[in-house]
Amino acid sequence: MDLVNQTKESLIAKLNSLPASEKASILKSNEMKALYAQIPKLKPEERASFGAEVNKLKLELEELIAESPTDQNNLEKPFDVSAPFGVNAKAPELFPATGGSIHPINQEIDKLINIFYGMGFEAFESRQIDDGWHMFTSLNFPEDHPARDDYDTFITEEGLIAPAHTSTMQSRILSLRKNDLEEGRPIAAVVPDRVFRNEDLDARHEHTFHQIEGIYVDKNINVGNLIATLKTFLSSYYQKDVETRINPFYFPFTEPSFEFALSCPFCPDDRSGNEDKNSDKKGCSICSQSGWIELLGCGMIHPNVLEMAGVDSKKYSGFAFGCGIERLIMMKYGIEDIRHFFSAKLKFLRQF
Repeated sequence: MDLVNQTKESLIAKLNSLPASEKASILKSNEMKALYAQIPKLKPEERASFGAEVNKLKLELEELIAESPTDQNNLEKPFDVSAPFGVNAKAPELFPATGGSIHPINQEIDKLINIFYGMGFEAFESRQIDDGWHMFTSLNFPEDHPARDDYDTFITEEGLIAPAHTSTMQSRILSLRKNDLEEGRPIAAVVPDRVFRNEDLDARHEHTFHQIEGIYVDKNINVGNLIATLKTFLSSYYQKDVETRINPFYFPFTEPSFEFALSCPFCPDDRSGNEDKNSDKKGCSICSQSGWIELLGCGMIHPNVLEMAGVDSKKYSGFAFGCGIERLIMMKYGIEDIRHFFSAKLKFLRQF
């Protein structure tokens, strides 16, 4: 038992020299491990009494540790989960404002609006939720048009609609500005905003994206005015003469209607050095092997749309167009996948 007593004196002396936060480590010290390791080496009749003495020493040490004064400076304050931003925690560090940037979509929307400002247009905001009359009826959609079904458009149980196009503002703007026509001023407006569609997601389609709607109404407006306006706008945005193609199409709210396409910038060129701009490209997966990317829909505003907004369709005519803003940006910067815009990947965003 002399070994246990000697070890006890040594451990108590060591315990008194340790700071409060380290006193518990004495129970796992090498001296204690040596005492436990000694038990199997003893004669069977000696093991029980020796083991009892070692356990007694352990209990004494535990009592001494518990009775030791604690270091008040190291005590953790109780944490109140009901006040996570109160006295329990420091205020979160915010990123400096100089470290942020404007999202590329917002950057380009500013550029688009400025181009149209210079062409005499004014800008309006659209709605994030709307009704069936502005979404469909005021735009001359037939009652049985597929877009009215909830499998094609996001519709709430109350019948409200997440706008699938910024054209929902067309009737509102025509009604609001129709007096300008009588005073000899045209109606010229653009509507850049977010829209929603039940789309299959791929490199060219997203369920949430941005669109810019444009309308122009005055006396004697024709298709030539529409094409000239779009060519001027696109040439200004892309800072070069653009290669375009126009095909007949159908929209309920315009008559006649057209698809406006740009030559695909992602295709390998098949011109073999010749400068003929009418030569076809090889096609690629981005443009569905066509060599062209449909950029926007456009046409002359349907007389029914003008009349429903209180505009005399026999006296005035106008054109309208709608374009996906992400698609414009993709064509400008050679971005191959629309999903990059909403990925929140800094590697992509920092390029802008």
